[in-house]
Formats: sequence, structure tokens, C-alpha cells
Amino acid sequence: MSITTYAELQTAAANWLKRSDLTSYIPDLIRLGELRIFREVRCRIMESSLSSAISSGVVTVPSDYLGLKSAYIDGSPTQKLQRATVSQIYDKYPLRAAEGKPKMVAREGSSFIFGPYPDSSYTMKGIYYAKPTSIQTSANALFLESPDLYLFAALAEAAPFLKDDARIVIWDGKYASVVKQIEDADRDEDSTGGGLAVVVA
Repeated sequence: MSITTYAELQTAAANWLKRSDLTSYIPDLIRLGELRIFREVRCRIMESSLSSAISSGVVTVPSDYLGLKSAYIDGSPTQKLQRATVSQIYDKYPLRAAEGKPKMVAREGSSFIFGPYPDSSYTMKGIYYAKPTSIQTSANALFLESPDLYLFAALAEAAPFLKDDARIVIWDGKYASVVKQIEDADRDEDSTGGGLAVVVA
């Protein structure tokens, strides 16, 4: 069957579960599966551009932020930002006042902080992984691209109800397999054109 809408996903989950007593729980299973996806999956289709001016030494973390893929300070030349922990930045750059062009970035609560502390007006640019809109609201791009990911994530969440049902292991394995396929496809895309080169000493 086609799985392109939330309603069709609910129907598919019900068909796979073959348990009429779980019908009322299916929306919860889908939501729990989706939350698992948001925690575990990072792929190209979830990428979003980041471009924010640094103000008072910080940049506000986007509300849909899941993780930072890459970042740099815009300019000529650009300065790639190295990921660091908050402790590393405070240890290496304890002076939290104008000190230089940032080389490091860390997330501290709802803000990105930098090391060294910016000494001018800089713009942070890059790519971050954004949390898709919940499937319960609309059919997001990740769901439309990989409905099987959502289906098997939801089915795997039925474990507390199905107890020792052998299908749980199969569904969880299928979920893991789809995640790997998505990640492998992204890696293949990233490596396209990056063939081996002979280095002459």
C-alpha cells in the first residue's frame, strides 16, 4: 500500500500489528517512533542553512536545532569553526571580552559561544540538522522520502504491548537497516568525485 500521509501510516501500522486492541495506541506509537528518529537520524534531507550575526559574543541556537554539521566565520578568508565543549572554550579562552576572530564554537544552553571571544562584528554561517515538522502535523520531507523508516520505528515501539513477540526484533532490525541505508547514501554522495590521489613525496 501507499504510505504518503499520516492517515496511511496509521493504517499501515495497524495492518502490520494485526492487533485491533492497539488501534487507539497507534498515534502514540508513531509519535514515540518519530521522537526516536529525531534523536538518532542525521541525514542530508534534514540539513538547513545557518547564517546569523554574532551579537554580544553569542548566536542563538535555532528553535528546530538537532545538531551542527559544519560552521564557519564568514569573511575573506573564511574561518572554519572547530567544534568544542563549553569547558574547552572557557579553559582556552578565559578572557570573555574582545580577543580575536573565532576559531572554536560550542553550544551553551540556547546559545552558541565562541573562542576566542569575537573582537568584531562577525557572521556565523554553516549547516545544521533541523528537526522536521511532526508527521502528526504534516507530511515532512523525511517521511515522504523514507516512509519505511517511520513505519518500522512505530512498530518497534509496540514492544511493551507485544511482550515476547518475535516480530519486535525484526521490526527493530528493519528500522536500523533503513537508518544505515540513509546514512550510507549520504556518505556516498559526500565522497562522489573524491577519488584516491597519488601523493608524491
